[in-house]
Amino acid sequence: MSKPLPLLTSPAPERRDAARNREALMTAATALVEEVGVRGVTMDALACRAGVGKGTVFRRFGSREGLMGAVLNHSETEWQAAVMSGPPPLGPGAPPFERLLAFGESRMLLNLRHAELIEAAGNPGARSVGALSFTTMHVRYLLSELQVEGDLSYLATALVAPLEIIVLREQVDRAHVPMGRLVAGWSDLARRVVGVT
Repeated sequence: MSKPLPLLTSPAPERRDAARNREALMTAATALVEEVGVRGVTMDALACRAGVGKGTVFRRFGSREGLMGAVLNHSETEWQAAVMSGPPPLGPGAPPFERLLAFGESRMLLNLRHAELIEAAGNPGARSVGALSFTTMHVRYLLSELQVEGDLSYLATALVAPLEIIVLREQVDRAHVPMGRLVAGWSDLARRVVGVT
């Protein structure tokens, strides 16, 4: 009996040593970003920290932009997992409006924390498309759980827009709006959309 061919959409099987290297590189890259900031991370420093050759780093990520994109994607994946199955109120188990408020604040903080990483990854718009699809879909789901009437897709988009990095950078860096005011403003917007007083 012949072995079935992999589907075109299936990722190629990963060798054990490659999987170990990938995990070591992601752990080291995440730690380096937290310790020295995005600007302080070099391919040499990552290779040294992960205990691999510089060639391995370049084969895995291609470039520094590729590295930053991988770190950003890793963080995004972890955050989405927390939204889908983590503890409440961000994850399931809390009332929908509590989840909505937790979601907005969490997304805002995540994007601001990763502002330099988003920029260093290059083409931040490409990252935004995938992330925006998830965030909008989740907000739409919460609005339906809250039995909000109207065009839920449009309302979800309106709620997600202020959480995007381009809007946040304008408010934080240029208008110097304090974080507390940003969170309070978004919460007020959510209350108005949902009809909660």
